[in-house]
Amino acid sequence: MTYPFVLASGSPRRLALLQQIGHPPDLVVPADIDESPRPAEPPTDLSVRLAVEKAEAVALGNPDAIILGADTVVACGRRALPKAETEQEARACLELLSGRRHQVHGGIAIIAPGGKLWRRRVSTMVKFKRLTAQDIEAYIACGEWQGKAGGYAIQGRAASLVSAINGSYTNVVGLCVYVTTGVLEAARAHAASTSMR
Repeated sequence: MTYPFVLASGSPRRLALLQQIGHPPDLVVPADIDESPRPAEPPTDLSVRLAVEKAEAVALGNPDAIILGADTVVACGRRALPKAETEQEARACLELLSGRRHQVHGGIAIIAPGGKLWRRRVSTMVKFKRLTAQDIEAYIACGEWQGKAGGYAIQGRAASLVSAINGSYTNVVGLCVYVTTGVLEAARAHAASTSMR
């Protein structure tokens, strides 16, 4: 028996990454959850909690599917940066990241039919060059920051702002495909073995 694969995210970057590695979802159902951090919640915990909550929310309406939830949190130390919605937010993020290392935490949650849950966290270190005011204003003007964690998209013009990266590049884009592939294969094997009982 083949189980449908559902992506619990409206991110075009995650969809493109899954298509790129040959695991296109059968259905995309963006999860409608509150993504606000809890008081004193570490960014590492936040990324996984939101991924799990997204997967669980979508699994309610798709109990016979394999569900993938994911979330990306950009953090400076213990501070989670917002998904920039205004130029002011994006500018504040870029000023904070200028010349510094920061962490990108990717939460991954996969739920198989029957409710078995896998959760993973992938962390990548990214370092920005020291940004001039002109660098920041030019990036703000291009508009790629809109809705992006930390106010930038590494797969676009922000690539020229990054001086070093240590870890998974696709994690920074929005989904670590290496870890996702392994967990997805485990979930499919589990679903197949369960259906044969």
